[in-house]
Amino acid sequence: MLVPPYVWRINLDTPEEARHNLSFGAADRWWEQTDLTKLILASNKLQSLSEDVQLLPALTVLDVHDNQLTSLPSALGQLENLQKLDVSHNKLRSVPGEVMQLSRLKSLLLHHNELSHLPDGFGQLVNLEELDLSNNHLTDIPTSFALLINLVRLNLACNQLRSLPADISAMKSLRQLDCSKNYLETVPSKLATMASLEQLYLRKNKLHSLPEFPSCKLLKELHAGENQIEILNAENLKHLNSLSVLELRDNKIKSVPDEITLLQKLERLDLANNDISRLPYTLGNLPQLKFLALEGNPLRTIRRDLLQKGTQELLKYLRSKIQDDGPPGSEEPPVTAMTLPSEARVNVHAITSLKLLEYSEKQAAAIPGEVFDAVGSHPVTTVNFSKNQLSEIPPRIVELKDSVCDVNLGFNKLSSLSSELCVLHKLTHLDIRNNFLTSLPEEMEALTRLQLINLSFNRFKAFPSVLYRMSCSATTRWAAWTRGGCRRWRGWRRSTCATTTCSRCHPSWATARA
Repeated sequence: MLVPPYVWRINLDTPEEARHNLSFGAADRWWEQTDLTKLILASNKLQSLSEDVQLLPALTVLDVHDNQLTSLPSALGQLENLQKLDVSHNKLRSVPGEVMQLSRLKSLLLHHNELSHLPDGFGQLVNLEELDLSNNHLTDIPTSFALLINLVRLNLACNQLRSLPADISAMKSLRQLDCSKNYLETVPSKLATMASLEQLYLRKNKLHSLPEFPSCKLLKELHAGENQIEILNAENLKHLNSLSVLELRDNKIKSVPDEITLLQKLERLDLANNDISRLPYTLGNLPQLKFLALEGNPLRTIRRDLLQKGTQELLKYLRSKIQDDGPPGSEEPPVTAMTLPSEARVNVHAITSLKLLEYSEKQAAAIPGEVFDAVGSHPVTTVNFSKNQLSEIPPRIVELKDSVCDVNLGFNKLSSLSSELCVLHKLTHLDIRNNFLTSLPEEMEALTRLQLINLSFNRFKAFPSVLYRMSCSATTRWAAWTRGGCRRWRGWRRSTCATTTCSRCHPSWATARA
């Protein structure tokens, strides 16, 4: 498909009506109006643009997005008044050097093309304020980007970048930088000197740590989820006084430092799906915090039902623990413990106050009898035996059947589930991820209150049939989730076959929830 030739000559040719000497009022004599300044040819099937585009020198906006362009005419360089060029959603493999002559250009949109490299002359676009290069095949960024001192928004998401040039820090006006979904393992330390930066997106990369931000005092949003970050320390946080959003979900963070309380303007904190076992109680003192996501963490000292009550109730609980258990900054609650022959410790305080029976990360092949003896007559609602070497369900868990609601047996060596588990008639949450399970016992049908079961990282080859028959509620939903795939929850009602679930996501990542 081609643009009709008269479009390019609209400023030059005499209209047919005028040649017939027809009488027109002043408002109708459109050929006497100013030259064309905006041309929109979007969402057609254009495969090329004519060099005659140079016949429209007054253009300030040229929009040809959503076509089939594989190249751009060199004549674009003569549109000296052009301020916005949108060639996104095409099939461009390169950007002609003539585009670098557009000195008045403020917005350049090149996203969703097939660009694998960029010309070195990008620094000539000194008035550029918005540059979108997302969803291409770029492996590096020209160092001349450092000359784009008026750039406000830069989108590099969904490319193949393994590093960023340190000179990018010279963009003194940059407020928003999106580097999501690349292959970044580190971020240049000079990035911290970008004093105007307000939003930084580093999601879905390969970062092992967060950079320090001593100079980014205006940074309001930091998104670094779905990386490989293991440590969150004070140096990462102490200068982020303006931060309102901190998103670190789907990493490997093991602890939250007390310095989190320095983020007095924090409104959203997302720590879901990490390896956090304890929270600093001082987290409850953050005055602006409205949203706190903690699901998918092996939290030991906070009951599941408390987590489900919402952010404000959780913060209220954390504040109460500061008053009850010691000075601000104390992560560990006071522990009254007895030493077992195996040199393990039973947290009696957790049993009596939190209704939590904790014996995790001991690498134990069996749970010592003394652990169950410590319960006595106290009702226990939560059991955490995760991260051990258990090959079978502890038989004495049946002693807790009248109170226990939440059981975590994740990260063990279970190859099957015994009947002891199936008599816990009050069970609502069951975590048995990272084991060697290939099937579920039919007796699980008796767990009528079960709302959530995490079966991820096992050895299932088919969706367990017993889950179809569980009558926990009329609105039970099943979903599958994979870290390497869709990364979204997909729900099906019980009347719908779940085969589709397993065909889209890995069959060993299955979760059923109400």
